[in-house]
Amino acid sequence: MSGKGGKKELNSLDIGQIMKLLPHRYPFLLVDRIIEMNSDLSAIGVKNVTINEHFFQGHFPTHPVMPGVLLIEGMAQTAGALCVANLGESYEPSLVYFMAIDKARFRRPVVPGDTVYFHMQKIRNRGRVWRYKGEAKVDGKIVAETELSAMIVEV
Repeated sequence: MSGKGGKKELNSLDIGQIMKLLPHRYPFLLVDRIIEMNSDLSAIGVKNVTINEHFFQGHFPTHPVMPGVLLIEGMAQTAGALCVANLGESYEPSLVYFMAIDKARFRRPVVPGDTVYFHMQKIRNRGRVWRYKGEAKVDGKIVAETELSAMIVEV
């Protein structure tokens, strides 16, 4: 299916497709699937949080809480997969580097058993620089939010 400007629209990505787009691997790949994509405009990524996550061993082991910085990273990975997917099938993925994290807010803890939905909405892009607004939600409630900028770097 084609979107504006002939760009391919993808409806969803499974973990295999995400791994083709992003360089991240266990234990740092924080998106299990992407359930909605609208051209390069928006996406919803999903992370199923389990007690087996490596960070729970040291991040409040008696009261496990997912670190907020990893929620931001999950939002960034969702946006990164969206950007790379829309550069075309012939594009070879490179690295995506953070440039800025702004307006970050953490509303409530994310714990084992939660399913986090990373809602990403494009604000703008110029060349290989992208800016997105993100909200991480559990059960429809915002648990974290931010605006982030990233650049795709050829290596």
